[in-house]
Amino acid sequence: MNHAEAQSEITRLTSIERSASQVRHFLHDQLGMRCRKVGMLPAKADPDAPATYKQDVLEPGLAEAQAGTRAVFFVDAAHFVLAPFLGLLWCFQRVFIRALAGRPRFKVLGALNALTHELITVTNDTYINAESVCDLLRKLAALHLSVPITLFLDNARYQKCAVVLELACSLHIELCFLPTYSPNLNLIERLWKFIKKDCRYSEYYADFASFKTAISESLSKTDTEHKSALDSLLTLKFQTFEKAQIVPV
Repeated sequence: MNHAEAQSEITRLTSIERSASQVRHFLHDQLGMRCRKVGMLPAKADPDAPATYKQDVLEPGLAEAQAGTRAVFFVDAAHFVLAPFLGLLWCFQRVFIRALAGRPRFKVLGALNALTHELITVTNDTYINAESVCDLLRKLAALHLSVPITLFLDNARYQKCAVVLELACSLHIELCFLPTYSPNLNLIERLWKFIKKDCRYSEYYADFASFKTAISESLSKTDTEHKSALDSLLTLKFQTFEKAQIVPV
């Protein structure tokens, strides 16, 4: 319930009218509630599927990685769009920045090691397609790891096509496709948010070249400058949803 509803319900049950601050303290201090932003699930999402997949597939794979018998990577594509980011600035008068014509995009297909946070990437300014995924698979194979490689990735068509599946099989790379509508199970999604915040927040880029350079430099620091922050962010704890949390429509 929202604040007004809680205030009304307390008055109905006790016949005592409480101020807004009293209601807030009661909900927080006495009941242990927190004011949380309501989340949204896609209409077709099955809340049970991610929890089952996490228990039956994801966690066993990560356990093998922690035991040193498997290398696990999370794969996803990010599309960084060059457009003004309108943040908050301390200034004497409001500042306006000129938007560039068009919305050029810098595409990054990445594979993030679940334990070491090493990042392998394929980038371009056009499209991420099956050939991009094949390039990434070849880069992973070129690491010459002494243990089997497993990739967790979403169900994008270019990742499930025959040419990708055949190459992965020939390179002895296992592809594990996450349940639909479950970005919460893909660790690399957190990295993309971190990079966007690092490069975009109240930053102005006069041209596409400087924009790409900033993103590339930030991505290159995942295991150096950003390592401490990412070690805290990229923990192997994945959010799942209980039915009690979901309001029916």
